[in-house]
Amino acid sequence: MKYGYARVSRPNQNLDLQLDALRNYGVDYIFEEKISGVKKRPELEKLLSILKKGDILVIWKLDRLGRSLRDLVFIVDSLHKKEVDFRSLKDGINTNTPIGRCYFGIFASLAELEREFTIERTNAGLEAARERGRVGGRPCGLSKTALLKAKLAVIEYNKYLQLKDRTINDVCIIVGVSKATLYKYLKLQGITIRNK
Repeated sequence: MKYGYARVSRPNQNLDLQLDALRNYGVDYIFEEKISGVKKRPELEKLLSILKKGDILVIWKLDRLGRSLRDLVFIVDSLHKKEVDFRSLKDGINTNTPIGRCYFGIFASLAELEREFTIERTNAGLEAARERGRVGGRPCGLSKTALLKAKLAVIEYNKYLQLKDRTINDVCIIVGVSKATLYKYLKLQGITIRNK
């Protein structure tokens, strides 16, 4: 079965040009993504979930299917694994032909190159930051909120030991943490835990 996918990228666009091209190609069913600028594309997700071996996915132009080259390559690669053919009408790509697969191979290589450049730039940035004395990651110790909870944990734990009118679970509820976190806070505050 031939499935089509059409998508707008701006609110003032309409799908007419894409829909006409897909219908002229003989597409059996068209999924229309009419919402622009959203991260999730529910119609595309629906379409990709129903495609099966022997189906054909037809789009008007490559940029309608993926937001980035990496996104596009991921989608077309998943189609290939499902043995679903892919056509891009405006770009002349047909993964059922040797030249179409060649074009796709070039796109895949470009995506891999893009990933490698990103890793290279990230590593260079981290190295430059280290040379300036900056270290990444979270700062050591507790956040202000966690520090307040740790102090409250000490107070409530001491009440628990002195008054014996509550359980450790009660202390956890009062402080608003799990038992493991309570014990961690107490240990960080230098409290020896008795009868765990």
